Amino acid sequence: MIGRFISLEGGEGVGKSTQARAVADALSARGVHAIVTREPGGSDGAEAIRALLVHGEANRWSAHAEALLFAAARADHVERVIRPALGAGSWVICDRFVDSTRAYQGAAEGIDDAAILALHGFGSKGLLPDRTFVLDVVHTKGESRATARDGAGADRFARRDPVFHAAVSDAFRLIAAHEPERVRTIDADQTIAAVTNAIMDGLADLMP
Repeated sequence: MIGRFISLEGGEGVGKSTQARAVADALSARGVHAIVTREPGGSDGAEAIRALLVHGEANRWSAHAEALLFAAARADHVERVIRPALGAGSWVICDRFVDSTRAYQGAAEGIDDAAILALHGFGSKGLLPDRTFVLDVVHTKGESRATARDGAGADRFARRDPVFHAAVSDAFRLIAAHEPERVRTIDADQTIAAVTNAIMDGLADLMP
């Protein structure tokens, strides 16, 4: 079986983690083995970097420092988890990948997209998902969901202001518009089951 790499993207509170598990279950029901992982994180080294990135004040790191930390975490994650799983024939479902860096540190924080992709080319040898799904809701609704879910435990990205989150949402939509072969937009303002079904429909051409 050919391993496939799937990423789920979007702003805060759009349901990426929920859908990663749901899609893995749906694939399993069809006889496809899938692992669920996340960014930043997914490997021991990347999880250590995650702790540096998500905790602390919103201004703890500059945008350039964040981009470098994310790239380092991603390089370890790709080398130790993602590529080995794909090589073994498993599907990998990742909650965020390089498109999040492009949206958060790129569009929302002003780092050139080409610079982020060049860093990704060096750290992760340019690996891109076979299919990326942007889960899209109005950013204010996503923020409300994230606040209800995390409360005072919200991470330093979720605590950014509405202008920042609007820029992130717009960036994901722009990535999807520019890369339609890889990136599909899913209306995430539906039931969990409806979103899962839409994602599975979007994977039909990749199924064995």
